[in-house]
Amino acid sequence: MKKLSVLLIILLIATIIVGCKAADEGVSGQKEPATETEGVEEVVEEPAKKETLTEGKEVPEKMKVLMIIASNNFRDEEYDEPRKILEANGAEVIVASSSSSIAKGMLGMTVKPDILVDDVVVGDYDAIIFVGGSGADEYYTNQKALSIAKEAVNSGKVLGAICIAPVTLANAGVLDGKEATVFSSKAAQLRAKGAIYVNEDVVQAGKIITARGPQAASVFGQTIIDTMKQNLK
Repeated sequence: MKKLSVLLIILLIATIIVGCKAADEGVSGQKEPATETEGVEEVVEEPAKKETLTEGKEVPEKMKVLMIIASNNFRDEEYDEPRKILEANGAEVIVASSSSSIAKGMLGMTVKPDILVDDVVVGDYDAIIFVGGSGADEYYTNQKALSIAKEAVNSGKVLGAICIAPVTLANAGVLDGKEATVFSSKAAQLRAKGAIYVNEDVVQAGKIITARGPQAASVFGQTIIDTMKQNLK
């Protein structure tokens, strides 16, 4: 009887031990619940980069061109055709004249100047163009116009003149020793100021571009915009 009681006690103890062990294993084998962000890859947004043309170079500001026209009798094509080419290539065009009144072209075009020649600040522009026409001779001895031409060259701007307007550049002294063209009747005036007259529609001497008449207006405008783009590189 005693042996039977001992066996029962041993069996009961063994059952309790096995049960506790199984319970411990069940608890330790459970996984911790996943957090709300577990398994979700964190996305970090990079700051936006400035638009660039080439690596390390910011987009340049818009090209700006000053066109100087006579207050009366500027040549229509010599103004209109280069302007269209300049604007088609993204340039901003500002028109200056000796008067704030509406300027009249030889063929009937009318243009309202944006500013007076006397108020021109050369540093505001990438290129300066003197438009021709019979009225362009008003700038031959205009001290402000002559000063604009000189400063444009001294500051490395692109400088253009067409038809009889190259005489203004010659009088400013910026064509001395340089090849240039002009309306044929004014060739002697260029030579008198030291220019090397070339009988061609468009002549380029560095950043100075001259043309001899309305038939060259489109090529003149294209040469100016091409030189401006090269000058900005």
